[in-house]
Amino acid sequence: MTHEQKKNLIEKDNQNISALRQSDLIEISRASIYYEPIINERDIHIMDCIDKIYAERPFYGSRRIKDDLSDYYQIHICREHVQNLMRDMGIQAIYPRKKQKTSIPDSDNRKYPYLLKELKISHPNHVWGTDITYIRLENKRAYLVAIMDWFSRYVINWKLSQNLELNFCIQNIEEALLKAKPEIHNSDLGSHFTSNDYMEKLEEKNVQISMDGRGRCMDNIFTERLWRSLKYENVYLKSYVNFKEAEYGISEYFDFYNNRRRHMSLDRKTPASVYFGK
Repeated sequence: MTHEQKKNLIEKDNQNISALRQSDLIEISRASIYYEPIINERDIHIMDCIDKIYAERPFYGSRRIKDDLSDYYQIHICREHVQNLMRDMGIQAIYPRKKQKTSIPDSDNRKYPYLLKELKISHPNHVWGTDITYIRLENKRAYLVAIMDWFSRYVINWKLSQNLELNFCIQNIEEALLKAKPEIHNSDLGSHFTSNDYMEKLEEKNVQISMDGRGRCMDNIFTERLWRSLKYENVYLKSYVNFKEAEYGISEYFDFYNNRRRHMSLDRKTPASVYFGK
């Protein structure tokens, strides 16, 4: 487990065990749990450009993104710098890759089998999928997690956060499960979704847990399409100044996306009409 992954497991608002005690138990510096890396304005601009490139071509890795930054944005930085910013943004290229030590999920977290092979998703709440994406703000950054019903493309619930700590993902699944319950919940092998706290929320509701296998590059394509729509139809156009403005604007967009935006793949119906059977 990396230092950043351990840091994401800290629950600062836990009433039973202090954040300092938690840091001792998982063996990270006490000071580091309150430290947020300082991102300068140039790096924020570069991250915005990376986000645009990635939204258009999520199969691009750091090498191709570095080339596009140079060719189309006149940004000349080394590949390692690109990799560090992508890591801060929580993104990686979507493509089949060999199983390597660096791609194996945290051994302290639980793993579950992939349940969607040859599965025909046939009704609402059959399969939910979840993912996290980077949201650009003026001179700042934010992160968005969403849960989508794969049959209808309906966004069940979402949360915006100013950092990548675990808590906003926990709150999101808790709120989603108050609205409905899926038969299967599918996610990637990221530390947020493989954490014990996250898994317990699903197990309490007897939800089957599915996790993307390595090389299954198209598993989360519905959510990737959602991110692309959100960014090109809203985030890039609005250029949100601060967190509150982004939260309000994204809320308006998801209301539009669920209730008014027709999908060719849904026979020109809206996600809400399919999800609720209207």
